[in-house]
Amino acid sequence: MIALYRPGTSPLHRLPAGVKLLTLMGLALAVSLTPPVAWLPAALAGLVVVLYALGGQRPAALGHQLWGLRWMIVVLAAFLVVFHGWQDALVTTSRIVAVVLLATLIALTTSTTELLDALERGMRPLARVGVRPARVALTLALTITAVPVIAALAGRVREAQVARGAPWSLRSWLVPLLVLVLRHADGLADALSARGVD
Repeated sequence: MIALYRPGTSPLHRLPAGVKLLTLMGLALAVSLTPPVAWLPAALAGLVVVLYALGGQRPAALGHQLWGLRWMIVVLAAFLVVFHGWQDALVTTSRIVAVVLLATLIALTTSTTELLDALERGMRPLARVGVRPARVALTLALTITAVPVIAALAGRVREAQVARGAPWSLRSWLVPLLVLVLRHADGLADALSARGVD
């Protein structure tokens, strides 16, 4: 697993992992269900800035995460502008970017061990119906930490296209991205197998 965790003593670092995960779920749900009003992008930007500050992350760290998402933002916004207009594109893009940044913040302020332990504790009641809490916890932890990794891979693909002077097209961007994601997944699977995870 690619570790994004940065040790620290901020309020978010001290907050239990389970509370952070529940808060992330609640915020993601609230962001998704909030009506598409004009002030929503500004409100989401303010929320993200405040939470990154509470997590002890410098403005440069937030800027770095946004920079890694730049091509995803451009592609998503362009697609939405064409099919839904610029106002819906702005609101929808801001929602998605906010949730991705908040998921990244969880990974930055929570160690993998804490994340797995919290998820496994939350899944224990499902063991009565045959669910393996450890496996589900690992899957969810990998999913949360994969969000910024895939965003970074998308940025690398677009940077390579720009360096070659290739014009942008969805196919020329998506195919290499899928190859990199699958390669990352294979490497991750090999690493897990080497550690005895079935």
